[in-house]
Amino acid sequence: MFTRRRFLVILPAFAASAHAQTGWPLKKKKPVLPPASLNVYIGTDTSKNVSKGIYQSHFDTTKGQLTPPTLAAATARPSFLAVTPVGQARRSLYAVNAVTDPAATATTFVIDLKTGALKQTGQVSSGGAGPAYISVDATGHSAFIANFFGSSVASYRIQPDGTLSQSIERIDFKDHQKFGALGPHSARQDAPHPHSATISPDNRFLLVCDLGTDHIIVFLIHPETGQLSNPHAFTNDHPGSGPRHVVFHPNGRWVYSINEIDSTLDHYLWTATRFADTPQGLLVNTNTPVKTIASDFPADKNTAAELAISSDGLFLYASNRGEDSLVVFSIRSKDGKLEFVQRISCGGKTPRHFTIDPTNQWILCGNQDSATITIFRRDTVSGKLSGPTQTVPLDSPLYTLFV
Repeated sequence: MFTRRRFLVILPAFAASAHAQTGWPLKKKKPVLPPASLNVYIGTDTSKNVSKGIYQSHFDTTKGQLTPPTLAAATARPSFLAVTPVGQARRSLYAVNAVTDPAATATTFVIDLKTGALKQTGQVSSGGAGPAYISVDATGHSAFIANFFGSSVASYRIQPDGTLSQSIERIDFKDHQKFGALGPHSARQDAPHPHSATISPDNRFLLVCDLGTDHIIVFLIHPETGQLSNPHAFTNDHPGSGPRHVVFHPNGRWVYSINEIDSTLDHYLWTATRFADTPQGLLVNTNTPVKTIASDFPADKNTAAELAISSDGLFLYASNRGEDSLVVFSIRSKDGKLEFVQRISCGGKTPRHFTIDPTNQWILCGNQDSATITIFRRDTVSGKLSGPTQTVPLDSPLYTLFV
């Protein structure tokens, strides 16, 4: 297990290396303009017996308008979605079915590239109860699922027809010697709770946020086989925070984590060794946590949810459930430090997930407990949001995905 103390010896050299390799700001490339109309899939909470599964809409990127969602595929509680990489002749969409039953599943759908229609082609065990996240590697050969209630991560090969194999590996996070002891918040940290499984930009490592232990576990990926190896646990140095999701900065050297329980954001330095036998991804906490909620809002009344970075790397966005807000931070170019810019109402209740559209001009925010998706205009210079410019009714939206 890696802790701050164990990094004291190598930190100066590592920090200098990370700074030298940052190369930020990035050289601007000529943007590739997305189509004026984009296909959007929306996963919903079906447990209320109102929504039925995955819904499909079209988003007008010039007007910022979302068409009324229509049911694309009936499936149980699709809380997180992923797709095979762009450019393949056949593309599949994957949904985790986030039910608390140990027999929870992950479902594959083939996408009709002309109409966007979905057709179910496969379903396998997710490897544990409450699957919360699925990611697909950049080669389209493997996929990884984090099971929140099952305290596990499962890996899969993607077969030639796009479906998932049976799990190649199921890694049990209850090995506390390997993955860290439980955090102090007994009500929320009663067991390991892997909440996300994020692939590094170089497609070599998987970062798993464990809400139950306040650790981020880094695995080496073997994309061709779907196997994971060489796990290392990194602490964020504030127990009881509950890491939920991470996002990489476009420079590939900064990682930001959102912590669900104490509503904070952490900033890490990232680098990866290239030892021939055991390459290793390394995280060093900069110990500069930032609150996502206002100073006068009760911390026990809020759970932080999602974070995203604009494609230019200048702004970070986060959502709060309880305060029911979207928060904007600027990212300081010299060191990645976050500086507060704006706090705005999400236009509903419980913003579990939001997505920046491919033009970087709009944000779609799914408000789980007010049965709406709200659209916000994004100022690409100041980073600030305005709106909602549109409110679209849909019961219990959990996830939005542009395809």
